[in-house]
Amino acid sequence: MSENSTQKWAAGAATGIGSMPGGDAREAARTVTGSVEGFPYLPELPARGPGADMIGRTIGMLVEVYAHVEPSGWRISDRPGRDTRRARSWLGEDLDALEEFTQGYEGPLKVSAVGPWTLAASLELRNGEAALSDPGACRDLAASLAEGLRGHLADVRRRMPGAQVVLQLDEPSLTSVLQGRVRSASGYRTHRAVDRVVVEGALRDLVGVADGGPVVVHSCAPEVPFGLLRRSGVAGVSFDFSLLTEREEEAIGEAVEGGTALFVGTVPGVDGPLSDPAGSVMGVRTLWRRLGLTPGSLAESVVVTPSCGLAGASPAYARSALAHCVRAARSLADNPE
Repeated sequence: MSENSTQKWAAGAATGIGSMPGGDAREAARTVTGSVEGFPYLPELPARGPGADMIGRTIGMLVEVYAHVEPSGWRISDRPGRDTRRARSWLGEDLDALEEFTQGYEGPLKVSAVGPWTLAASLELRNGEAALSDPGACRDLAASLAEGLRGHLADVRRRMPGAQVVLQLDEPSLTSVLQGRVRSASGYRTHRAVDRVVVEGALRDLVGVADGGPVVVHSCAPEVPFGLLRRSGVAGVSFDFSLLTEREEEAIGEAVEGGTALFVGTVPGVDGPLSDPAGSVMGVRTLWRRLGLTPGSLAESVVVTPSCGLAGASPAYARSALAHCVRAARSLADNPE
């Protein structure tokens, strides 16, 4: 794997992204631990409202940075208010449920938080502009997130002592941050692109927070910066396979050869017919051949996931999609050619 992480999951693994439908923490935990029992994860339930969404959940983890909900989104506050307290309460409820269904579990377990750049693009300063507009605010936010994640990971390890915790940083806005496409509050202009060295440095600092555990960066946006993420030391990159273009292929090949795992989103995240499991990963096999990678490395390098979160799916489809990922991953392991 990457230079500062060791792989914690078995070959032919499958997992989910994060969000699940509905608002029942115990039902979500039961589904996740039952469907992807070899690589469960802490579900997010955004249907409960602000504070249960991925931004709100992460804001609840921050240390000495607080925010509240405005019509335009989350905005920095002077002190913790009702919205921050609700986010923390729901996270506690979700952890309680997952702890209940992982008694005695030993193996990889994934938890997620929004990464520093998507957080900076989403969280508003008091003047209504994104924190991204202020380099000092970006640094403060990244430091607060690092401190909050240290505490969160310690709590997860205490509750589930047999688990090898994998940290996923959700960065759907990362490419927009790098390309200067994040819009200002007025919508008439965009914030200046952040220097790639600065972006990479902040991500590298957060990889260090995991204390040797693997860190995966997830983005379901086009043009995922595979090279930058590999250099930042992440153990894996999670992405929507259907959005790949030929431009990314060389960087993907270099990432795999450098030991970076690919969390490949090949199963649709919303209700619809599912192909046979082997068909869901046919494109991954084809890509492997085109890049000249050894078939034997396929199941070790690839974790199969839905294309993005499952919050927009029906509960029945969410269960089916996760089970489908498991079968598709098994087909890669059984028949990598």
